[in-house]
Amino acid sequence: MSKSLDIVMAGIISGIVAYTTSQLGIAGTVIGAIIGSMLYQLMTHFFQKPIDNVDILRTRKVESSVFYVFPLIIILGIEILYLFSSFYHTFDAIFQSLEIATGWNLFRTIGVGLLIMGFYPILEPDRISAKYGPMVLAVGLVKLMIGFVDFQCSFVNFYLPLFQQFNEIISIMLIAVLMYVIVSIIQDSMSFKRSKDQNNSVEVESDK
Repeated sequence: MSKSLDIVMAGIISGIVAYTTSQLGIAGTVIGAIIGSMLYQLMTHFFQKPIDNVDILRTRKVESSVFYVFPLIIILGIEILYLFSSFYHTFDAIFQSLEIATGWNLFRTIGVGLLIMGFYPILEPDRISAKYGPMVLAVGLVKLMIGFVDFQCSFVNFYLPLFQQFNEIISIMLIAVLMYVIVSIIQDSMSFKRSKDQNNSVEVESDK
């Protein structure tokens, strides 16, 4: 059941990413990656039977890390592109094309996606460490706020000067947080893999 679900989910996620990419271009890859990542986490949580085998649980943690990190890497790339768009025309042209492709909703889409992703580690700490949840939530909230800077309301007018004055600094901080979360989750999954390999080698030696 486990392997069959993985194969089915891989096909579904690939289809989602391909469809959203064909409809929205590179920006659609972000949307598809977020949807696919969350869909994988939900499917494995609700449709897989509880498993007591420690090795399989570790494998699940590694798989969840991969699916969770993938959209974060894409969002990190877009944030880096956004930062350099202030200094280089080429980067600005690419970024503007992404905004146009999403109907000028790129940051709002990223913000909502990160907010959804931020709750997952809190709800499923066995798969993704809960400490990363608040970090992703914070980045998502900031991107959502940036996404609404073109709205005319008292709340937006209140925080708008902050983003206008410290835009580059805020972007660098968000990039740093995303890089930390991505690298840390990858390191966590690698440590689990090494632990699994060490346990397997110990078991082989004991059998001898």
